[in-house]
Amino acid sequence: MVVNALVDGMVGQEQTVLPLLAEREFHLTGYTVLLTYVLVFGLSKAATNYFAGTWSDRFGRKPVLIAGWLIAIPVPVMLIWADHWGWIVAANLLLGSNQGLTWSTTVIMKVDLVGPRQRGLAMGFNEAAGYGAVAITSALAGYLAEQYGLRPAPFLLGAAYVVLGLALSTLAVRETREHARLEASQPQSGSFTGQHADLTNRQVLVRTTFTAPTLSSASQAGLINNLNFGLSWGLFPLLFAGAGLEVDQVGILVALYPAVWGIGQLATGALSDRWGRKHLITTGMFVQATGLTLIALVGTFPAWAIATALLGAGTAMVYPTLLGAV
Repeated sequence: MVVNALVDGMVGQEQTVLPLLAEREFHLTGYTVLLTYVLVFGLSKAATNYFAGTWSDRFGRKPVLIAGWLIAIPVPVMLIWADHWGWIVAANLLLGSNQGLTWSTTVIMKVDLVGPRQRGLAMGFNEAAGYGAVAITSALAGYLAEQYGLRPAPFLLGAAYVVLGLALSTLAVRETREHARLEASQPQSGSFTGQHADLTNRQVLVRTTFTAPTLSSASQAGLINNLNFGLSWGLFPLLFAGAGLEVDQVGILVALYPAVWGIGQLATGALSDRWGRKHLITTGMFVQATGLTLIALVGTFPAWAIATALLGAGTAMVYPTLLGAV
């Protein structure tokens, strides 16, 4: 959980600051150009997520986790010293790869350790640690930017996270792959593993994305959920700053969404083990839609605070529950 908090803190250092940096220091006005860093991050993370899963099965979880932290080493330096927007985009290419390897591996390791009965609980703890760190780091980065400028102070947080994450992953984390192999060998899971053991990667992709109703609908909901997060990362700071809010106020609003999300998952993940996944997911998607609608319609700090909290509450109902369902 501590390692996962450091993983997502790497994203939190950017959330408040990068959109403002693009506008004020690099003088980017077109949203398409400005949001290239979100696009590149998402594409690299999506691709690396896939390899994180296959490599962790082949080589073990711990080597993949360490590799993800090694990729992150240049990121804070590139963000601090970038004199062209292309360097920011390149840093987010590396950050996406870092997130894909480290985040996926921490999820897989918790699933390995917790066993079949408490998947939702484990995912709730995992996501609470991660998005709690996003919230704290976003707010702290906003405060540092307000006090000391947009660079370098906020990105020194990321440099510290890389050092701590790499050290903990190397020295404290233990390999968990054998837990999964032991579980797969048990009689209650033997029929399932026997039925699906010979599937190719392509067949798994098709089932997950299209032909298996539960998996494909969960994947679709996950896509929309992360689209919301992309909005919060790329556009919300500009929306709030454009209304005349100070940078530290923007930081609070950007942090409120993952804060409610993170805290709420401590409850919703465990509840999904008791109540089932489906109704938490559908209700959570509706609450997210309500929060997004309010963000678009209102224009004051208190109203936006309520709206972003609603968005966070809906996401808390959805996010660990989707992971538990998958």
